[in-house]
Amino acid sequence: MSLAFCILKALKSLNLLDNAPPLWWPNAGSVEVVLGAILTQRTKFSKAQESLERLKNAGILEQDPNKSLHNLAHTLPATLAQLISPSGFYNQKARSLIALSQNLLKDFDNFESFKKGVSRAWLLAQKGVGFESADGILNYACLRPVFVVDAYTYKLLATLGLEMEDYHALQEFFTKGLEQDLPQTLELYANQLDLAGIYARLHGKIVACMQAKIALKPHLKDCNDLY
Repeated sequence: MSLAFCILKALKSLNLLDNAPPLWWPNAGSVEVVLGAILTQRTKFSKAQESLERLKNAGILEQDPNKSLHNLAHTLPATLAQLISPSGFYNQKARSLIALSQNLLKDFDNFESFKKGVSRAWLLAQKGVGFESADGILNYACLRPVFVVDAYTYKLLATLGLEMEDYHALQEFFTKGLEQDLPQTLELYANQLDLAGIYARLHGKIVACMQAKIALKPHLKDCNDLY
């Protein structure tokens, strides 16, 4: 049994996401996630949600994802910056959102094609998209089995005496561990959730655990020999 699986099992036992959406991120699988991945950079998620609501109220973000992308692609940077101002760094984020929408429509034509065909390399080539944003889009918007790493991931492992500063080392710690114990991992969710969904909820559990300042080590007493 891997330590990654033990961490997942311990986090799941804490019922941290009882009141959260199924995949933790609201409206997973939608274009809102793509925008939110940019808007939430260097700010609280609640501020990104406020910006999304303002885009909805302004008629830019619609139910049809392709209309939303078209609207964004043709919005003036100054206008968009004002609408998303609650998220901070709004001029930079406005330019990134407009360029991303334009390139998405140019290279994929529509949102469904984007979800099926986009690569991590394509996302990382976009202005304002780093590892965390790219993986967030792949997991929460495209519903791919990609685990998202953030500062909370590092902090959680650091509390267990495992300090890995490299993004991909942190990512591989969880993905290799859970894939090694894939049958047990799937069984933990009664085989009702695929690996993409498990990664989505795991990331959310880590965020919730660290925000609540819960010490996870006491909940890993059966796994002390693994670290």
